Amino acid sequence: MQRKFLLSENDIPENWYNIIADMPNKPLPPLHPGTKEPIGPEALAPLFPMELIKQEVTPDKWVQIPDEVRNIYSLWRPTPLYRAYNFEKLLDTPAKIYYKYEGVSPSGSHKPNTAVPQAYYNKQEGIKKITTETGAGQWGSALSFACKHFGIECEVFMVKLSYEHKPYRKVMMNTWGATVHASPSTTTEIGKKILAEDPNATGSLGIAISEAVERAATNDDTKYALGSVLNHVKLHQTVIGQEAIKQMEMAGEMPDIVVAPFGGGSNFAGLSFPFLRLNFDEGKNIRCIASEPSSCPKLTRGQFRYDFGDTGGMTPLLPMYTLGHDFVPAPIHAGGLRYHGAGVIVSQLLRDKLIEARAHDNVEVFEAGVKFAQAEGIIPAPEATHGIATVIAEAERCKREGKSEVILFNLCGHGNFDMKAYQDYFDGKIVRHEVTEEEIKASLARLDTPEIP
Repeated sequence: MQRKFLLSENDIPENWYNIIADMPNKPLPPLHPGTKEPIGPEALAPLFPMELIKQEVTPDKWVQIPDEVRNIYSLWRPTPLYRAYNFEKLLDTPAKIYYKYEGVSPSGSHKPNTAVPQAYYNKQEGIKKITTETGAGQWGSALSFACKHFGIECEVFMVKLSYEHKPYRKVMMNTWGATVHASPSTTTEIGKKILAEDPNATGSLGIAISEAVERAATNDDTKYALGSVLNHVKLHQTVIGQEAIKQMEMAGEMPDIVVAPFGGGSNFAGLSFPFLRLNFDEGKNIRCIASEPSSCPKLTRGQFRYDFGDTGGMTPLLPMYTLGHDFVPAPIHAGGLRYHGAGVIVSQLLRDKLIEARAHDNVEVFEAGVKFAQAEGIIPAPEATHGIATVIAEAERCKREGKSEVILFNLCGHGNFDMKAYQDYFDGKIVRHEVTEEEIKASLARLDTPEIP
């Protein structure tokens, strides 16, 4: 009974996979926020180094991974894949459950898969400082680690709710030399504006993005890095799924269902896109399900329309499933999933019905996380528990239907710095929450762009 499937350093992928090359309908272009006309790569030059901009728009199916990046990847990659026998037994399901474990990275999540190449390309262009946002702290800590490796200064705007609830993630960033602000902060104009309107604002990823973009746009020696949403970020994460395909072949299986949590899309893309390639290239029929919080349900209840990627309206307009760029989600513990919009590629895939989406409330996900921890021993990050909730739902369906389907999910990070979240759950402080239709309609009504037909 083999439980763990390991690869060698020689199996670290040599290329990232660009799913756009295989998509039947390519994503719509970004628009200039003023003219509403399509913009080209040059519009991104103030924020990103040229190599990342090229990756953002490349039509190539495969993009070579630099040797220096693969060398740093080898600190934790390839990551292990496990068969969750104990979890299967607990659920009393005929389904076979596997999980890819990204919590073995230096910062404890999947985020360094893109933080390292982003820091690398900035270093190649001579950039001295990078600004960014972070929700629960996984992205901020990953970029702090990567910037320290390449000798780049790092400044992080951390959503205030998470800044207060997850202090040890801030300490991780400080340990790797980063400066961390609670967002909204008094160090930017957009932060001051929001605090003037609401001194008790708990923040959002959209607000933190605005602060980081403002800082980069007003300093010539500074660039901006994003931990999700954009095409090049999803591209970098595909090392996860490429490794998983090899490991599933070692197990003599291929998943019927692939599941991953969903905030902006990098987590889900990293595992699912290489399996979607098998659907495109080999005619397989692997279901790929994105799991999001019912407090921030852009895929399951948002509208497909052009919207800003940030609250302050500083980014180009992107075609995405959105709840509205000034939507502020409830202060749930899964900070990394509290983002108003979905990445452009994932939005197009959902629109074309090539992927699925499911939402879970914040009590259901902690129930799922505790069950998994008690069965398999790993305490999942709150973000990861959303995927586990979907796995449980699919495993229960298999039991009802008497099907022995194979389910693979991305255990994107450990929850060792999220003990307050689990303590709140055990103390009964986490209550079921689902955003109302009235709240969604009110937020979308403030947009001046029409729904895309």
